[in-house]
Amino acid sequence: MRVPAYYYRASVILLTTGFSGLASAAVSTGAAVAPSRPVVADPVNAGSVMQLLAGLILVVALILLLGWLVKRYSGLPGQNRALRVVATLPLSTRERLVLVQAGEQQLLLGVTPGQVNLLKSYDQPLIEPGAAMGDFASRLQQAMSRKGAE
Repeated sequence: MRVPAYYYRASVILLTTGFSGLASAAVSTGAAVAPSRPVVADPVNAGSVMQLLAGLILVVALILLLGWLVKRYSGLPGQNRALRVVATLPLSTRERLVLVQAGEQQLLLGVTPGQVNLLKSYDQPLIEPGAAMGDFASRLQQAMSRKGAE
């Protein structure tokens, strides 16, 4: 069996010139060849930008949905629904007064970055849970003035 001469010629061209020689070898044999340089489309066009924005919106919506589901349905141990913050009064950028409902009592706490101190415990509610929080400062002032008068 004899190998045709153009096989030898194509192999020599491939070895000496690399893959770019493939195109010239194929042209010399008459075979159809794809262009040596691929046609590059513009990567930033309206379709790709819209696809990117749609993917981004989908991912952000998924993150928000998962956050809501975790917050809504987390039944982690140690979460007590009988303990909740009724009102907060900022004293400075880092300190604040917090009124906490704990069972039947309300606790007035002084909160700083380093510690939490119990300032006063109320058997009767100072503020009804769910009431407007705007009058917390005035109610606290009244309660503190009553304590001073005793």
